[in-house]
Amino acid sequence: MKLVPPSAIALDRSFARDVPEMGVPWEAQPVPDPRLLVLNQALAVELGWDPEGLRSGDGLRLLLGNVVPEGATPVAQAYAGHQFGGYSPLLGDGRALLLGEIVDDAGQRLDVHLKGSGRTPFARGGDGLAAVGPMLREYVISEAMHALGIPTTRSLAVVATGQTVRREALLPGAVLTRIASSHLRVGSFEYARSTGDIDLLQRLADHAIARHYPNTAEADNPYLELFEAVLSAQASLVAQWMLVGFIHGVMNTDNMTISGETIDYGPCAFMEAFDPATVFSSIDGGGRYAYGRQPMVAQWNLARLAEALLPLVHEDEQQAVALVVERLTAFPGRYAAAWLAGMRAKLGLPDELNDAVASPLIDDLLALLQKDQVDYTSFFRHLAAAARGDDGPARGLFDDATAFDAWLGRWRDLRPQADAMDRVNPVYIPRNHLVEEALAAGTEGNLDPLARLLEAVANPFHERAGLERYAAPAPSTFGPYETFCGT
Repeated sequence: MKLVPPSAIALDRSFARDVPEMGVPWEAQPVPDPRLLVLNQALAVELGWDPEGLRSGDGLRLLLGNVVPEGATPVAQAYAGHQFGGYSPLLGDGRALLLGEIVDDAGQRLDVHLKGSGRTPFARGGDGLAAVGPMLREYVISEAMHALGIPTTRSLAVVATGQTVRREALLPGAVLTRIASSHLRVGSFEYARSTGDIDLLQRLADHAIARHYPNTAEADNPYLELFEAVLSAQASLVAQWMLVGFIHGVMNTDNMTISGETIDYGPCAFMEAFDPATVFSSIDGGGRYAYGRQPMVAQWNLARLAEALLPLVHEDEQQAVALVVERLTAFPGRYAAAWLAGMRAKLGLPDELNDAVASPLIDDLLALLQKDQVDYTSFFRHLAAAARGDDGPARGLFDDATAFDAWLGRWRDLRPQADAMDRVNPVYIPRNHLVEEALAAGTEGNLDPLARLLEAVANPFHERAGLERYAAPAPSTFGPYETFCGT
């Protein structure tokens, strides 16, 4: 495949063309002293772009939005959103720009998007900038999620700007360039509905259908089927979050995509000691977005999407409500089926095993994990060793070994498949203490810890010599841990 240099990169602008009311044409803030911090070479090649060219001066200016590719119309996107349950009628990209879209070799349309590129008309009181640390966090977590097989936006590059950003202290600034199937959100539909312009709402829905769910266009009720498709995608996505212990931290409706990709890695983190009440976000004092509440919140967010789509679902509002409620009430079952299938795989249970046997076994295990605050990720890898006859590592995680032994006997009687367990249970996740270590060093200009962490999480299922500290829980001296949005 011939790779395209920065000067030959062209982008489309279907979003700006189809729904111009949903964005404001804008330019990225000029950057005085750009310096590449990290480039996702493999992703660049997937896009057909020359990585060496992206490292050049012209490439950096493109990654910063200071050079606009042919065909692009950069826009700051408009959207509304429910933030911690409270409705904000206009949020939008206060520090971000959609540069445009690339169509890859598979025919998939992908957004090229900037974060931290300066104030836009939606910035409100913000400065429109981003600091190095939070942008590196999004890079490492999103790439870890991709390696885990979880739908996600991707990080292409982080470029230091040479400017300082004022937060709790003066910090070095950076811009993240990310790639996504789109940046359409539940909040996008909330905004379109709030304008009262049903034609705009329909054009936005048609854009989403063409981009993500073209099969629904042929349905008798394509907008109801669009809702069904988004619901299914989100049920699967949140189940995958739960299976690896991922906590998004800020599940506002403006952070839920229509595509079913994970977006906006702000106060996110991975749970270590198993506890459904786990919260890391500094702004989530009430635990609205705690680990165990994520499925419930996803359904709540989908209800907001359903409300926005009502005029398209049926001209009679009561009938429209009945139709979307019928679909919405199926979410818990859809999520539970995806989660149960994933838990069965994590435990290596045979396909023919009845759910009536599997479900109590899983419930009893989670109770044991919570009671003894067992490290979630380590446990499942050690359990595969137990399937091979070595009980010690898993047993040593429990204070109450007798209770675990009783559970272990029940599980072992089912003949679990250790190799299958290793294929779905990661050795390496972005451990919170290692993420903070890498971000602190990166902020000071030392990118070696980040590179080593990326090496581990980019291949999460295969244990490798020399990476033992990347598989270990945080030391007892680390914590209590708190994460921040970075704005």
